[in-house]
Amino acid sequence: MLLTLIAAARSSAVLDTRFGDDRPLDAAGWHALERAIPVLLPLAAAELRYCSPTPSSRQTGDALGLAPLAQPALRDCDMGRWHGMTLQEVAAREPAAVEAWLADPRSAPHGGEPLLAFVSRVGGWLDTRPLGGEGRIVAVTESSVIRAAMLYALKAPPQSYWRTEVHPLSVVSLSGHPGRWSLRLG
Repeated sequence: MLLTLIAAARSSAVLDTRFGDDRPLDAAGWHALERAIPVLLPLAAAELRYCSPTPSSRQTGDALGLAPLAQPALRDCDMGRWHGMTLQEVAAREPAAVEAWLADPRSAPHGGEPLLAFVSRVGGWLDTRPLGGEGRIVAVTESSVIRAAMLYALKAPPQSYWRTEVHPLSVVSLSGHPGRWSLRLG
């Protein structure tokens, strides 16, 4: 099976990215999406098409002609009381909590979901896709979800999450089957 993950077009400037950002695409996001459509449009031929439940993922998927089915398991990490805040805002208010969160993948000082639980949730979604063999699946979701999927597929240490960048409209493919995924480049 081939699973292609597309990072949703942006909904805010990088410095204004918020935990649990559920805003629709901004003007720059729409512009970038319009430029990317010719390259990404062939992905609409996938047998199964999904997206996270956020407006930016839905809008990206619809613009690409995917008519994606929203999947709650593809939502961003639950950031508890930090929801809607930027990392800079949280670091100014709760520097020790941010340090604990970045240092320990089992911690959730925000009262939401620990990194390890987030990666496990995304991995569980990967491992329960209904296609086998040569089936093709595409999903539009937040960059953080794609980072978690790569971490799960590569069985990489949790610290790798913080050293992985996925930009808006990036495309990452995974091939394999439940429990045995490979990152596919090219």
